[in-house]
Amino acid sequence: MGHRLSKIATRTGDAGETGLGDGSRVPKDHPRVAAMGDVDELNSALGVMLAEEIPAELRSAFSQVQQDLLDLGGELSIPGHALLASEKIATLDALLEAWNKDLAPLKEFILPGGSRAAAAAHLARTVCRRAERSVVALARKDKVSAAARQYLNRLSDLLFVAGRVLNRTAGVGDVQWRHQRK
Repeated sequence: MGHRLSKIATRTGDAGETGLGDGSRVPKDHPRVAAMGDVDELNSALGVMLAEEIPAELRSAFSQVQQDLLDLGGELSIPGHALLASEKIATLDALLEAWNKDLAPLKEFILPGGSRAAAAAHLARTVCRRAERSVVALARKDKVSAAARQYLNRLSDLLFVAGRVLNRTAGVGDVQWRHQRK
């Protein structure tokens, strides 16, 4: 790969366009660029969560997710290209089942919060949902792999469960929504 990112300020985007991975140029407000940006923001939100003290199993899983999200960004940068394998979705499914099995069933909605790490997981979940919406919007106009949409959908579920696991690990209860407030 060499030194492909040695020059950061290329000035090629000064006119409001950016280059895609296939060499084509599109406006910076193109749905493909929006989806790429939302996936990048999700990766950054995961970085914030990983900056917290979290269990090794979650750290390992979400460190791999960060790698997967770079693959997804690469996939999105080349129209019609697919990088994310269906095995990645199966991995998220397995983690989701394993982490959720020991949690108490929810009888009410919960609010994002509790511990700092859980709050970061919930924030990443909401960014993930936005990234998913952007990818779905892009798929209405251009080809996007089904795996890309499925991965983001499953990841947002995993982040919800991770928030609950992180609260339990910190000895903090989930913040319950009180629908009968006065």
